[in-house]
Amino acid sequence: MRLRHRDGQTVHLSYCTNVHAGENLEGILEQLDTYAVPIRERLGSDVLGLGLWLAAPVAAGLASDVADRQRLRRALDARGLEVVTLNGFPYQAFQAPVVKHAVYQPDWTTAHRLAYTLDLARILTDLMPADAARGSVSTLPLAWREPWDAARASACRRNLDELARGLHRMPRPVRVAFEPEPGCIIENTAEAVALLGEGDTSVLGVCLDLAHLACAWEEPALALGRLREAGLPVVKTQVSAALASTDPHRDAAVLGEYVEPRFLHQTRGPFGLSTDDLDEALATPGGDEQPWRIHYHVPLHEAPVPPLQTTVSVLATALRELAGGDTAECDHFDVETYTWHVLPPASRPAGPAELASGIAAELFFARAQLTALGLATAQGVSS
Repeated sequence: MRLRHRDGQTVHLSYCTNVHAGENLEGILEQLDTYAVPIRERLGSDVLGLGLWLAAPVAAGLASDVADRQRLRRALDARGLEVVTLNGFPYQAFQAPVVKHAVYQPDWTTAHRLAYTLDLARILTDLMPADAARGSVSTLPLAWREPWDAARASACRRNLDELARGLHRMPRPVRVAFEPEPGCIIENTAEAVALLGEGDTSVLGVCLDLAHLACAWEEPALALGRLREAGLPVVKTQVSAALASTDPHRDAAVLGEYVEPRFLHQTRGPFGLSTDDLDEALATPGGDEQPWRIHYHVPLHEAPVPPLQTTVSVLATALRELAGGDTAECDHFDVETYTWHVLPPASRPAGPAELASGIAAELFFARAQLTALGLATAQGVSS
């Protein structure tokens, strides 16, 4: 969906397709009819934005085959769909039975990550509508925190320099956004400034995931002020909410319903609790004597299993800072709830139609948040 900010910018709102398991071009095309078109119709919009996720093998194929890129673009256009952003964080198999730490591999110390990201940028230049100002690709925050040493840091820097050079050679503007995440080399905005601020900020910036921001216990105005002062742009915002508990001791049994084998659920408290997964937090002596925020993306529009809460208040504050002023500080907003299939059983969608309905409800919610800030709906698309 397109919105118009008071400063005249087009602001794109999309949903991220990494919630779906397609790992080849045919699977991607099938997703369009199974999910994207029904979502667009539920929203009553003539255009739906997709934050497309392409696994590395399909990305390599598309980058090397102009006919397949044209086929994908025609399929998008025919269905009233558009793409200005790609999610390049998961490399492949993101909906495998067990993902956990594998999502951080290969990392930015490797040539594989560089090649994948440049493939995505190349594909995006052909998928973007003709009137899109620019594209974006989100990616992991360099690497998981260990192992890490000077040699790995140097390899990252070389690859980021080569990435910037490659982006400048693209036929249309594409920026890459590094996404701070708990447990990674870049976990918060201060680390983003320290590690990215001296790079080429004309093509490199930050993907601000609002669930991650909350889990880092960052106050949105201070975090965005830090990025602004450093000249590090918010290239993309992932509109997401984390799971929260104000009394983990009381809520232990209900929190246990969210322990699952597929994804990491880093858990953070404001007074020192820091674990790499929810089950570790539940087993930490004394760890439940402070509130928790859990890296578990939950649906934006509905409450989790009571008495648990979400960090929607952080989301709303961050959106106000990003889009509520005289100038939009970000023009790509992507709803990214990839955990629908691992929610507690009573909260999971029963099939594709229920999943499409849930994603549409999230987009209704996100659109309402943005229009309440004064953004206007802007229908139409130019191919």
